[in-house]
Amino acid sequence: MFKTSLSIISAALLSVSSHSYANESLPYINVAAKIDGKLDEAVWQQAKKIKINNVTWPQENAVSPVETTAYVYENGSSLFIAFDAKDPNPELIRAFYRDRDAAWNDDLVGIKIDSFNNSLSAYQLFINPLGVQQDSIENELTKREDSSWNGIWDSAGSIHVSGYFVEVEVPLRVLNFDDSIKTKTMAMEFVRFYPRDQRLRISNMQIEHANNCWICQMPEYSGFEQAKQSSKVALIPSLVASKQQTRDIDGSEAGEWQDEDNVEPSLDVKWAITPDMTLNATLNPDFSQVEADTGQLSVNNSFSLFFPEKRSFFLDNADYFSSHLNLIHTRNIAAPDYGIKFTSSKQGHTVGAFVANDDKLNVMIPGNLGSRVVLFDKKSENLALRYRYDFNSKLSVGTTTTARQSDDYNNQVISLDSKYKLTNNDVFKAQVLISDTDYTQAFVDELCDGEQGDCQKPSLPECEINSDCDLNESTLRVLNEDDQKGLGYYLNYEHNEKHWRAFTSYQYRDKGLRSDLGFMSQIDFNKFLAGYEYRWYGDESTWWNRANWYTDWDITHNDNDELLEKEVQTNFSINGPLQSRINTGVEHRKRTGLRHNEASLAVDGNTDLFTENNLWTYMEMKPVSGVFTSLNISTGNKVDLANNRLGEEFSVRPVINLNLGKHFELRFRHTYQTLEADGADVFTANLTDVRVTYQFNLNSYLRLAVINTDIERNPSNYIDSVDATYKGLSTQLLYSYKLNPQTVFFAGFSDSGYQDDELEEITKDSKTFFMKFSYAWLM
Repeated sequence: MFKTSLSIISAALLSVSSHSYANESLPYINVAAKIDGKLDEAVWQQAKKIKINNVTWPQENAVSPVETTAYVYENGSSLFIAFDAKDPNPELIRAFYRDRDAAWNDDLVGIKIDSFNNSLSAYQLFINPLGVQQDSIENELTKREDSSWNGIWDSAGSIHVSGYFVEVEVPLRVLNFDDSIKTKTMAMEFVRFYPRDQRLRISNMQIEHANNCWICQMPEYSGFEQAKQSSKVALIPSLVASKQQTRDIDGSEAGEWQDEDNVEPSLDVKWAITPDMTLNATLNPDFSQVEADTGQLSVNNSFSLFFPEKRSFFLDNADYFSSHLNLIHTRNIAAPDYGIKFTSSKQGHTVGAFVANDDKLNVMIPGNLGSRVVLFDKKSENLALRYRYDFNSKLSVGTTTTARQSDDYNNQVISLDSKYKLTNNDVFKAQVLISDTDYTQAFVDELCDGEQGDCQKPSLPECEINSDCDLNESTLRVLNEDDQKGLGYYLNYEHNEKHWRAFTSYQYRDKGLRSDLGFMSQIDFNKFLAGYEYRWYGDESTWWNRANWYTDWDITHNDNDELLEKEVQTNFSINGPLQSRINTGVEHRKRTGLRHNEASLAVDGNTDLFTENNLWTYMEMKPVSGVFTSLNISTGNKVDLANNRLGEEFSVRPVINLNLGKHFELRFRHTYQTLEADGADVFTANLTDVRVTYQFNLNSYLRLAVINTDIERNPSNYIDSVDATYKGLSTQLLYSYKLNPQTVFFAGFSDSGYQDDELEEITKDSKTFFMKFSYAWLM
């Protein structure tokens, strides 16, 4: 019995692939097809023919209602794919001219490529019928898709009376693979998205839904014997020019405009040392963010807002730095003079490392009930290192190290993590981390000195610098400790079947833990969670195609074993006609409030417990081509964090995306939120984000973005004094031309202003004219 069990365990550990398809060969043809979307060259008749005929979502391996064929070959330097997508009603094809990565709701064809054939990640390249590109990287370790990755590859599409054609050339230099092997094997999936009454995902393979690793099930294709790449170097010089006007507003008086002209040249270098080893370097980098972030409304919220990374230096091979916890959040690095990054993946060893300085220092001060971001005008040094070893497709072990330091502050983090797939249905994840943080007395003094450090609360846009930063006594006590060490860990187990899954997790972070290069907004807690989900699948005889019931229960305490939160929630969703989805749920929780005489980043002593009950509904629909609508409604009891009491909150968020013709798009989203307590209004908040885009062609667009914030408070219903009015308005007009993701031209204008109790109207305090040009030389 013991030997039998040992044999089973050994077999699981030695299993290197879950692929159920026989390995097939891709033909080598020493010809480069012309990528024009016409599919009329003779070379395609010699290519491998692959049928795409299985509906893998929302059904499990149903017969496809449309015919799709992929033609595939390689010529030693590129992978060529052509798609012949038949359509009985070509007038219903959904295709619009959009910016890159902005057409995911259109008709699409594409390919997923696991270039290392290790079932851990896959490149995803999709194209709409007009040739608009979407690409991303799917990470099996973290179960996330990173659409910020942008490779340089070529595609073209054309719509005709029987459907549409798409042709694709993927230079092998954009893929990471092991070229020390003569005959290379890559796992690939060929996919078509067919959005009509349902949005069908159609594949060349069958997918077992009970196995939550879809990459593991992709068929293998061998070839690429001539794929030997010499070292490739990309030089990307950039020039950024801007004219900024700012002015101080003191009370009701606006000062004189102060002009600042800036012209900054920079250089990025990317050296593909080998196809699986890359060195990135940047000098005087342009880490500016061209496009405005989506507006976020955060009222009655004690935790800092999260904004995604959009800068190319950090995005390249960003998945190499991923782990179960977000320990590397590169938007913490604001204005560096240089950056160096090395990434490599070879024979199961994946390495990512970068070093960058920063003219600024952004430090998050977390607690168990809230967090603050403090901005210092001082230099810092930043380092991150990530290593992962993949024993096989079932077992991965990794480590992450980060370090930040300035003259009077430093923070180091070391972490170990693992993911083990016990069976096709069972996955276990674990991560442990320790930190060592040193806040000198000079740092603490500066932290709470309004003249030296900018103590800001991003969740309150109208909040001005104050002398004590509203940091509570327990937080200050932690900051004043000369040497603060911390410990945290994360455990997760999930069992997944076709119709149901069960999962549980446990997280612990002590009060000394800091991950200042990551995004860790909460510490001093331990949280246990358990949940269950059940799924139903429809068929041709049902009006719905998929339904889902979900529930979970969790409980959270701090280090003193005081209850922070206890919650149970459940929701039911159903997908129906017109690509509609309705999801409705209820939440019941007990949670700790905030004591009004402190910012209360942490509970360190008894405080009040409140009971919240919330009902919410989310609805979305894509009724016709070019139209998306959604509505999110929530109502129920909510803790009034500013006044430490229970109130009644109501919020609604409609979203409308409307395409007028092939070139014009309107995107509208609005958030309305109210809170009442003790029989009177506390606040009413509105946030409107409108973006109008005219896409001239595949390469260029003109976009106007307007973000308006309007918050009205009732000062008589607050314990502390607050402004009755805060209004903010920011606008941006942007022209973009992209020859490829690295050869770009941007020009635009943006401004912002606000109104409070001392201003009679919205007053501008910032104006910026900007231009950016970069060009990629591939050598």
